[in-house]
Amino acid sequence: MGWRRSLSKRPAAFSAAVESHGEQVSTVGGKYVGETGGNNAAPTYQDASGAPVESNSPLGYSVGPVTITLLNITMMIGAGIYSTPSSILSGTGSVGASLVFWTLGYLMCLTSGAVYLEFTAYFPSRSGSEVVFLEQAYPRPKWLFATTFAVQSVILSFGSANATVMAKYLIAISGHEGTDWQVKGTALACYSLATLTLVFNTKFAYWFSNAVGIVKICTLLFVIVTGFVVLGGNTKVENPTANFHDAWSGSSTASAYGFTTALYRIIFSYGGYNNAFNVANEVKNPVRSLKIYATAALTTVYVLYMFANIAFFAAVPKSEIESSDLTTASLFFEKVFGNSGAVRGLNFLIALASFGNMIAVIIGLSRRIRECGRQGVLPWTTFWVSTKPFGTTLGPYAVIWFLTSLMILAVPAGDAFTFINDLTIIPSAVFNLAMALGIYVVRWRRSKANLPEPEFKAWNFVILFNILVQLYLLVMPWYPPIGGQYAGDVSFWYATYAVTGIGIVFPLTKVPSLLACAIYYYLWAILIPKWRGYKLRQEVVNLGGGVQSNRLKKVPNAEVAEWDMTHDTAGRLIESPAESAVDIQVQVKGIDVPI
Repeated sequence: MGWRRSLSKRPAAFSAAVESHGEQVSTVGGKYVGETGGNNAAPTYQDASGAPVESNSPLGYSVGPVTITLLNITMMIGAGIYSTPSSILSGTGSVGASLVFWTLGYLMCLTSGAVYLEFTAYFPSRSGSEVVFLEQAYPRPKWLFATTFAVQSVILSFGSANATVMAKYLIAISGHEGTDWQVKGTALACYSLATLTLVFNTKFAYWFSNAVGIVKICTLLFVIVTGFVVLGGNTKVENPTANFHDAWSGSSTASAYGFTTALYRIIFSYGGYNNAFNVANEVKNPVRSLKIYATAALTTVYVLYMFANIAFFAAVPKSEIESSDLTTASLFFEKVFGNSGAVRGLNFLIALASFGNMIAVIIGLSRRIRECGRQGVLPWTTFWVSTKPFGTTLGPYAVIWFLTSLMILAVPAGDAFTFINDLTIIPSAVFNLAMALGIYVVRWRRSKANLPEPEFKAWNFVILFNILVQLYLLVMPWYPPIGGQYAGDVSFWYATYAVTGIGIVFPLTKVPSLLACAIYYYLWAILIPKWRGYKLRQEVVNLGGGVQSNRLKKVPNAEVAEWDMTHDTAGRLIESPAESAVDIQVQVKGIDVPI
């Protein structure tokens, strides 16, 4: 993933201090806290406002090499490869250009993965990926970025696109298309079943996800082998190399809008390359493990995708692929096998692939939302972070299910897949850009504090390429299609998703939610405390079973001084205030470290 050599040198005094003094070391000024997790990782040095490291993960340590690989593969190989080749071909105009875009997507994921891995090297015992990275890159104003990302994460925590595709493939097995509400009802049932699969046991959830991942790989391999048989001329498909005779024909007619929408579909199809980063605190030796197995998963999927596309182009004429909507794979099976019962069975395997994708998505989303809750900026902390009664993230699962159900029922089934995919582009690009820039912020701040070098650092040109990609994704959605404002890939205004993505627009004020989050933050963190005479202070709470979280407490102004004397910068109660007042200093590379 745009890898650079690993860096393993750490000041011995830092590591010794972390191990010898109750897991916590604060630099002068109380800016950083060093804590060790139970996943054999290097100490995590983070801003004191961050959620505490859970030294004994309440979700266990069940994520090994196989699960890392399959967790990513299971999320990547879903509806995308079976449903997006038609829109990618339409957007790029030619077979050759579409294959180039699949390669471009692979390179984009490699560079983005390098950003994720460097952040993980800084905070190896924190799950939740983006939640942690943005919290630590932008800790000031205190809780602002954490609040914004938490609200966005909750609002956009739906996975209805794959549920819709699964429903369409299941209905196709019956031999008819199904009405709008039949698709919605089937999609809701599919998503409910996927959620229930995860509710009762975390280890079982990973086992089930891995098993489905293996089935998905085998299904895609079957498609690829079938494609080679077609190219060998051993099926009823006539002229299987026709689409490759002039592979670049049509590229000149493609528009900027077409290239942009094709890139969106590519991003969706590779979505999940970073899924395992969400469970970093459940992985032993996370930096090394994620570097090896996340890269292996992405490369494996890229190779499978390229051969699968070749199989589709071998069996189905270009014009039919372009008009196949979301059922390219179904059309492929019909061309090769006819309308036999075998086609229905193969369509079921595609539906199963979408089901596995839903499971992998829910696992990753639940960890991110739980980490948002552990920051303390969401109300009802226990609801978000508790793992009772089944040792699973029940609260986040419930929220994800509710919002997904709402999107399934609210968006027309015909536009649901496309609109929902596009909807996440703008917010994702905003936060991915913030993360790529945040790498330099974190490097600078840690250098100023003389904190240890991370185990991994990305090359600068890799980060800069990632920044340029995110800028493109932010600018190009506003470029109109050739046919006018209503000639996009949905039945309504082409940029509806861009406006909605900037903010789930407030119905009365029309204020974008990114701005609304800032207003909300100003009200609860600054204005209301000033009016009501209290200060917000974070405290670390233990909820049993290894669960630890920040919780924001309203401390009356008259009690703030006492609170600050009896709690450290991270919000932990100081057991002996008298002893803590003694200023014992240890010099570590020029830093005064109170112990």
